[in-house]
Amino acid sequence: MRLLLPYLRDDLTDDDLDEVYAWPGWPEPLPWLRANMVATADGSARSPGGLSEGISSRGDKRVFGRLRAFADVVLAGAGTARAEGYRPAKVKPGAAERRAAAGQAPVPAIALVTRSLHLDLASPLFTEPLVPTIVITSASSDPDRRAQVARVADVVVAGDQEIDLRVALAVLHERGLVRVHGEGGPHLLGDLAAAGVLDELLLTVSPLLAGGSYADGTDIYRVLAGGPVPDAPQKLALHHVLEDDGSLFLSYRRP
Repeated sequence: MRLLLPYLRDDLTDDDLDEVYAWPGWPEPLPWLRANMVATADGSARSPGGLSEGISSRGDKRVFGRLRAFADVVLAGAGTARAEGYRPAKVKPGAAERRAAAGQAPVPAIALVTRSLHLDLASPLFTEPLVPTIVITSASSDPDRRAQVARVADVVVAGDQEIDLRVALAVLHERGLVRVHGEGGPHLLGDLAAAGVLDELLLTVSPLLAGGSYADGTDIYRVLAGGPVPDAPQKLALHHVLEDDGSLFLSYRRP
């Protein structure tokens, strides 16, 4: 893997990647929400079957692991967590000391966004986490189901009928979870962009062509879906570019 911009560097080590993807202000806590997504060269965020696995790569997984290593919290939609088989974060070798020095828990918390509370409470996310899984919902969710979830998770009620992502992020920040790593899916990330809280888009462009549709009928989502972004299209600033085996790793930030 090599860095192309803002300067050239070949054969990046894990330490190099940590430097390239360092959270703004590190090790001081600075509120920042970055979204990490992978897409084909023509913009599909899913492979046939509806998962990201088929369009990812070894380099993409390597970057993904380094990104999670120093986040305070991983934010994802409950549907994405179900489809992708999310499990609790594990302690990464070499990361524990740096996390401790920055005042972080040993691993990032997993925060799931769901209004329906359709969750498998017997899954490892709720039975085996090193830090409690967070469930973000709205006041309109079923109160009995919410009480059930609260027995095994940290429930955050943000908004009345719909989930207010600004309120949800404010609650996370109050708890010291300010380095937020968003992992999708496209609808959640689209809603984050629409709410004006997305600071950085990390986009892996895989050297693959999806075409207009998949033969198995799987919907082809773009990286961001969901609600409209006010005053779109909005300008982004290119922060860095990496390359590995034909895949590009782009960082765009709000100016």
